[in-house]
Amino acid sequence: MTRIGFDNDKYQLTQSSRIRERIAQFGDKLYLEFGGKLFDDYHASRVLPGFKPDSKLQMLLQLADQAEIVIAINAADIEKNKIRYDLGITYDVDVLRLIQSFRDKGLYVGSVVITQYTGQPAADTFKNKLEHMGITVYRHYRIEGYPNNVSHIVSPEGFGRNDYIRTSRPLVIVTAPGPGSGKMATCLSQLYHENQRSIKAGYAKFETFPIWNLPLKHPVNLAYEAATADLNDVNMIDPFHLEAYGVTTVNYNRDVEIFPVLNAIFEGICGESPYKSPTDMGVNMAGSCIVDDEACREASLQEIIRRYYHALENMARGDKSEDEVFKIELLMKQARITPDYRKVVGAAKVKAQASGGPAAAMELPDGRIVTGRTSDLLGASAALLLNAVKTLGGIPDEVHLIAPSAIEPIQKLKTGYLGSKNPRLHTDEVLIALSMCAATDPNAQKALEQLAKLAGCQAHTSVILSRVDIRSFQKLGVDLTSEPIFEHKKIYH
Repeated sequence: MTRIGFDNDKYQLTQSSRIRERIAQFGDKLYLEFGGKLFDDYHASRVLPGFKPDSKLQMLLQLADQAEIVIAINAADIEKNKIRYDLGITYDVDVLRLIQSFRDKGLYVGSVVITQYTGQPAADTFKNKLEHMGITVYRHYRIEGYPNNVSHIVSPEGFGRNDYIRTSRPLVIVTAPGPGSGKMATCLSQLYHENQRSIKAGYAKFETFPIWNLPLKHPVNLAYEAATADLNDVNMIDPFHLEAYGVTTVNYNRDVEIFPVLNAIFEGICGESPYKSPTDMGVNMAGSCIVDDEACREASLQEIIRRYYHALENMARGDKSEDEVFKIELLMKQARITPDYRKVVGAAKVKAQASGGPAAAMELPDGRIVTGRTSDLLGASAALLLNAVKTLGGIPDEVHLIAPSAIEPIQKLKTGYLGSKNPRLHTDEVLIALSMCAATDPNAQKALEQLAKLAGCQAHTSVILSRVDIRSFQKLGVDLTSEPIFEHKKIYH
């Protein structure tokens, strides 16, 4: 069973308190740049066992009466239909998802700002679409010389050219569908405009990772580097904090590199900078809520290997370059682990070799390993799911949860009427068939009841799965990796 390494209740309390302190420090208004995912933060929940995926959202709900949200999206990302790979949707669609999700939770979304705007037609179309929905939209323009030409940036031709985002609450959370959306520039632009209106306003940054008060090479921080390998982020000691306070803290290269410029911008806007280091800008309290360091270390080592396999899969699909793979390989060497440190990797390989075809393995909550192989009726991942719920439910292996006679008509439907070339059942089809059988078969009903126990389980397959199967594992909360091999040699999968 997964050991709890993080006190989520303490985090809710201390984090909201810390943000209130920072609001009070500046007086009228605080612009809080929100890095990472505001909800659905599965990376944090994987490396900090006990951290709930919606922890940050729940924390903000304690500040709901003081907070409003501004969502930033880069016009170039709209133009090129940039994809959020964990959800499989474009950034502009994710903006709509975020707005609805925040509203459903009772948080106030004040507006959307399109950043780096240079007249992109797709950005204009998106702006019109949002405005027809009653959503206020602002535009921030590309500033020549940003971020180094401070005198131009802090001028009527720089930040002054941007739309002033009208806000009504003391805490303004600036978030985005992904990195590179212009959150920091949005906050700084607002500081300029607020100062022009004699409104006291401040800026702070809420980034969960890297965790500033953990060692530089702590596995939790290494796992963050693995997660951002495609962005080429590098954790480093904050030299400004060390010089100012004599205390060693961790930040990442982009914040450290931009800090002198950021300080100059603060001075240009307000006359002086409120911060002596990038670490000073942060309000993250996650490191203070770790209650079992060893549990978080182990969870983070597993995450590094998962990121490695995801990078290999992306490279096999042609979506990413080998540079990401090389970087994570270096991180694994620093952590002194190999892919076989992940138990399900070896188990899946052994099963594939023994069966002569695609295979899969899963580690259950109690540490037991179950496997599945491809057959005439089922794909390896579908077989694995059935074997897993059988084991969890204490159902004998020889019991058929879904009779072959029930599978055959589904295969006929797929190949004879729906045009599929693969007669084997995918995981979603198996789960639907299992739920139908549960209406009359107690064993099937018992197996169905075990599905909730799969959340947090580790799985590995000897081949890359279809998007349908990958999505099914995601919905069940299973942490899946695959060997970077396609089952069939085709140019389209």
